[in-house]
Amino acid sequence: MGSNVTSVQPTNFQPMRTALYSPVHTDRRIACIENTIQYLLDQQQADGFWVGELQGDSILESEYILLLGFLKQETQPLGQKLARYLLTQQTSTGGWSIYPGGPDDVSATVKAYLALKITGHHADSKSLQLARQSIESNGGVEGINSFTRFYLAMLGQVPYQVCPAVPPELLLLPQRIPFNLNEMSAWTRTILVPLSIIYALQPVRCLSRERGISELTQHLDSENKWPLPHSVSDQSWMSWDRLFYACSEMVKTCDHWGLNPLRQRAVQQAKNWMIERFSNSDGLGAIFPPMVWSIIALDSLGYDPKHPVFQRATEQLSRLVIQEGDTAHVQPCLSPIWDTALTTLALREAGVPSESDPIQKSINWLFSKQISETGDWSAHRPNLTPGGWPFQFQNDFYPDLDDTAMVLMALADCDQKAPSEFLKKNRQESMERGFRWVQGLQNDDGGWAAFDVGNNRELLTHVPFADHNAILDPSTPDITGRVLEMLGIYGFSTQVPSIQRAVRYLFRSQSKDGSWYGRWGVNYIYGTWQALMGLRRVGVPRRDPRLRRAVQWLLSRQQPNGAWGESCKSYEDPTWKGRGEPTASQTAWALMGLMTAGMNNRNRISQGIEYLLETQQPDGTWDEPYFTGTGFPRVFYLKYHLYRVYFPLLALVRYEQYNQDLESQ
Repeated sequence: MGSNVTSVQPTNFQPMRTALYSPVHTDRRIACIENTIQYLLDQQQADGFWVGELQGDSILESEYILLLGFLKQETQPLGQKLARYLLTQQTSTGGWSIYPGGPDDVSATVKAYLALKITGHHADSKSLQLARQSIESNGGVEGINSFTRFYLAMLGQVPYQVCPAVPPELLLLPQRIPFNLNEMSAWTRTILVPLSIIYALQPVRCLSRERGISELTQHLDSENKWPLPHSVSDQSWMSWDRLFYACSEMVKTCDHWGLNPLRQRAVQQAKNWMIERFSNSDGLGAIFPPMVWSIIALDSLGYDPKHPVFQRATEQLSRLVIQEGDTAHVQPCLSPIWDTALTTLALREAGVPSESDPIQKSINWLFSKQISETGDWSAHRPNLTPGGWPFQFQNDFYPDLDDTAMVLMALADCDQKAPSEFLKKNRQESMERGFRWVQGLQNDDGGWAAFDVGNNRELLTHVPFADHNAILDPSTPDITGRVLEMLGIYGFSTQVPSIQRAVRYLFRSQSKDGSWYGRWGVNYIYGTWQALMGLRRVGVPRRDPRLRRAVQWLLSRQQPNGAWGESCKSYEDPTWKGRGEPTASQTAWALMGLMTAGMNNRNRISQGIEYLLETQQPDGTWDEPYFTGTGFPRVFYLKYHLYRVYFPLLALVRYEQYNQDLESQ
């Protein structure tokens, strides 16, 4: 983001050395902490926020090129820069993976292949020859997912008949019908609505033969030769997958014969829904996939590229592009609220005073980003007062429960430092709104989800366009743990009925080996850390045998060098739970989980601390090439570039309190 943004220089900052004392590694740890504090203070932006790069896999660059191709802009210099970056991400086996070290993914590889063809790379080039071999060895082009099929259809490489039906009439279903739009996750809604417009209008930009992929599809050039999707063919004839696939085919048959009398009205409804959610947002949903689909939908609806709505949509998408020399890559979205809340929390715990300029600027900025308008969540909680925070700079329709809990933790003591009673009162009222909003979105099972409440209709996971593996937004252990951690900071305990229900949810979702699944971070290390934090904060005793099992599981995953690491592969293969190359962020999560649980083997904790001390870089950060964030499990993973900074800082600082607690026992 940032070359035109002036960073804030640290002011009024004096390290609180006494707060950092520890009988082990004292001097080295203090120096390490101060080094990281300085790095973070140097990264603060003039308005008071922090935002680190958010890195995804190659599908972002591929899909951006495919969009340029659809808009007949593939000759732009940006397309070539993206293509050069794509080539650097090709694996040794010829394809493209969805996380570093992962296997080739056929959908990612087909999209990258087409993107390179569009930008002028020849099919006989070594890179594309290797890519074809990868595609063939991974089941061929027919194995691509639904979204990839739509990209190929709009570029004239396959008929729309091979895409699942996404009828815009879904928007006309009333709330009482089980398959209405609000029964799907927030991110699915923002993707599905523009995609339904594309499905209805079926736009095609025909590529020249040399820029297409006929060499991949020539054996499938007839509609009748496309096989059933694996999710359908692998099921029995009496399965929900087969039933919904049959319904999809029936919709397409009706469309073929013009038996869709509500189509025009439905397209208009989809257009209105989409345009409404452009307002007060960094793009539709403020995440890459719906932002791209919305631009394609606008073009399909006949919007002129110079129309203000179209221009704003393309400008917001371009903000996600990072150009470096002769290459360019794309972020899936921006993460300023998340990064600012976590950085503020880490700096405060490290001793940076609440009244210092950097902290006051971050606090003021966070307060300015609270959402006061109702969003999609209000469909299930119409009487709940708004009060959440988004993940991005602006995303008013989709405040994030995880972010809101983290912001409230970062702001926990700021109202006491307000320079005036008026400001103190305003801050307290703002925090109370956020607090009530989070409480009001607790699910019936006792847990919390990311954006919605009651979003757990499992039947929807069988619809053909649900192969992005995230059509629902149910309760998750990691978000529930974080909400409990926040509530515990504000004085709630297991004596409160809503807390009791949340604790029961967490213990029900605990694995037999003691770990918890991590939906939004990789994976069981993340989930176990956050569940432990929440349970301890609300008063579940350290001696509870279920917490002891979690501690033993974490200890069983510590590596000989003292660190922890977990591969994204653990989402597919349970034998990889808690296993993978060591990372600073995952080591910090494990350490914080063990310390909050009161694990009394100081030597094992010390080994983890030693790993962080030994691997810190001169600039105060840690090297972390692996993805430790999760978008859609088994589909899309993330690397938060600031995870390698504020999480290790938190672990190093909390080591002091851990030692004090042990000595007081």
